[in-house]
Order: sequence, then structure tokens, then C-alpha cells
Amino acid sequence: MTESRLPAWRWRLAVACLRRGGIVAYPSEGVWGLGCDPRNEQAVRRLLAIKQRSWRKGLILAAADLDQVRRWASPLSPAQLAILQAHWPGAHTFVLPVPRQHPRWLSGQHRHQAFRVSAHPVVRTLSASFGDLIVSTSANLSGRPAARTALQVRKQLRRRIDLLLPGELGGLRGPTPITVLSSGAVLRESCSSTASCARVSPHPAG
Repeated sequence: MTESRLPAWRWRLAVACLRRGGIVAYPSEGVWGLGCDPRNEQAVRRLLAIKQRSWRKGLILAAADLDQVRRWASPLSPAQLAILQAHWPGAHTFVLPVPRQHPRWLSGQHRHQAFRVSAHPVVRTLSASFGDLIVSTSANLSGRPAARTALQVRKQLRRRIDLLLPGELGGLRGPTPITVLSSGAVLRESCSSTASCARVSPHPAG
């Protein structure tokens, strides 16, 4: 999956939804996701309320390219950039340091933020069309399995979301792996098409 085949009007509709504080459901690498404008605190808190998820846990931000991430994260060393460039675009989330003024409604009780430059065509096109990062959290009620079909999204969340973008999942069986960039600590293991998903330790995003 290298490009999205959705017509231009769908992207205009999705961007308009995000800009007015709406919640968009979309396919991602391994599960369906929920997204909103990360700068809109009210939209993020509404998304968390829909999921019944505590703000303290933090969220993942998905990007179309590394430049979008660098506008949000603290300065990165050449070695750190090389690691990210080796994995992105791709189905891998990294926890990065962020400036002190970074919104707490995104990072929760943590001083870092989880980011991903996605290779999934819907995620990348949505972020690129919006012109900034988008929130990327699994489309499910907290404590319930992440949705892997549009039907499961509708059954769990019903009419609480504002827009659902059609498309197919990527090659994972679950959420993306999460690694702390500074230490290399793995917070969530990979979920490939032939392996089961495993959470190694508590992490600030989902």
C-alpha cells in the first residue's frame, strides 16, 4: 500500500472535520485509529471521553514526514535522526523528548511524546492534507480489543465519531511497536502477520 485511492473530496471533508474539532476514524498499520487536531484541547478531550481513556496515559501523534515531527519534538542529535530515518516512514512508534511547553493533554503525565511517521497511505495522506500531525489512537473503548474492521468501529463507537475514512489495514496484527528513542527500551513489541502482540511495559500512548 503506497498511495491512497480515495477521491479528493473525501480528503477535503476529512480536513474540514479535523479543523472544526471533529473526530475521524481511519485504517492504520494494524488497527483502526481515531484522530483529531492535536492542537485542539477540546477535541482531544472529547476523543479521550469517547474512548473512556485517561488523559494521563498520553497519546500517539502520527505524521506524514519527519519535518512534521521535528516541529513538535525537542532537537534531536544526528545519531537519533539516523535511527528515525532508518525506520520512518514505517510501522514503528518512537517516544521522543518534547519542549516544556508541549501540551499536557497529549503527553499526559509523561515528559515525552510518542510519534510515528506512518507509511500507511490513509494516515500519511490525512496528515499531509491536514498540514500537521494528527492524533493516532486505537478506535476502541479502553479495555476492549482494538477494532480491525470498519464494522467493529461502528459497533463500539456508534455515532460518537464524526467521520469514517474507508480503507484497508496494513500488515500488522495489532498496534505498532513502541520504542523509547533515547534508551532503546521497547515498550510494546511488534505485531506482525505471523506473530502475536505483546506489551512489554506500561507506555504513554495507545
